[in-house]
Amino acid sequence: MRNPLLRHATVCVALAVVLVLLTYVFDAFTDYKIAGVAIFFIAAAGLTVLTGVNGQLSLGHGALMAIGAYTTSLLLKEQPQLPMILPLLAAIVSTGVAGAVIGVAAARLRGPYLAGATLALAVGLPQVAVHYGSVFGGNQGLPVPVPTPPSALGGDFPNERWLAWIAIAAALITLFLLANLVSGATGARLRAVADDEAAASLAGINVARIQVLAFVVSAACAGLAGSLFAYWVGLTAPSGFGLSVSLQLLSAIVIGGLGSLSGAVLGSFLVVMAPFTISDLAGNLNLSSDVANNLPLALYGVVLIVTMLAFPRGIQGALFSLWRLAKRNLRRPQAPTVSTTA
Repeated sequence: MRNPLLRHATVCVALAVVLVLLTYVFDAFTDYKIAGVAIFFIAAAGLTVLTGVNGQLSLGHGALMAIGAYTTSLLLKEQPQLPMILPLLAAIVSTGVAGAVIGVAAARLRGPYLAGATLALAVGLPQVAVHYGSVFGGNQGLPVPVPTPPSALGGDFPNERWLAWIAIAAALITLFLLANLVSGATGARLRAVADDEAAASLAGINVARIQVLAFVVSAACAGLAGSLFAYWVGLTAPSGFGLSVSLQLLSAIVIGGLGSLSGAVLGSFLVVMAPFTISDLAGNLNLSSDVANNLPLALYGVVLIVTMLAFPRGIQGALFSLWRLAKRNLRRPQAPTVSTTA
């Protein structure tokens, strides 16, 4: 298809059908993990636009997710019966505004200074919830009710499957919007600024505006992911949005393939599924709790190092290279065989 909009819509609809059907095949716990992959993809896709496409390194996306989660929790604390769409939209707006404020400051920072500023945000923002415990619940956090499926789906419809459907829908809408953004004129401006700010400015691109736009888009995605994360966990607490979340998101986009939305899918799948697999492995090996708790982080580091050394373009880049190699070998003409007669 030559029309990118139609092509992206077709891919998203096909993925929606496949993923929804898969939720009927798997058990409730697997549906729960599918929802987690979709949630982390939303945040990782936004970070891909900011870091992979626009070149602004952020170590504070866990804090932006916290803004979205606390926005949702505070709304539900006052109005528990709110339709789910309203807290989700409120989280997108609140983190988008926060992203605009951060983006204005970030537009003046480069390299390690930007990384340091966002790192301070990731470390400091969750502590606000502890300091103002009467509002944000302190270390105990704020409970978030489990979203219940509509009665039309039946009384025995699993809550995990319903949440997985919502997360899948949000992830595919995010994928559709970001894919069109990145493949269009705005995406070209984002890449131009990442490649050479001076040349982009001479070409008539407002560098600061593009950088702020990238932060707003990325923050809005993180806010949506944070809101869904609150529903997924059932609790919004400072411990759920520590520095490790920001590092997991950064690992996801690097391992999956920096600058690639499909790579963000692969990286999110690995980030969410690996801890469950490692926990099962630690249980089977009867490892101590200290070793089992630190094993996922150690394996993250090993996988990240191996990926950067063996596959500099990430998993998506490696798969693309293998696909091109296979196509080239299939198209290569075979040498004619010469038959000899005695």
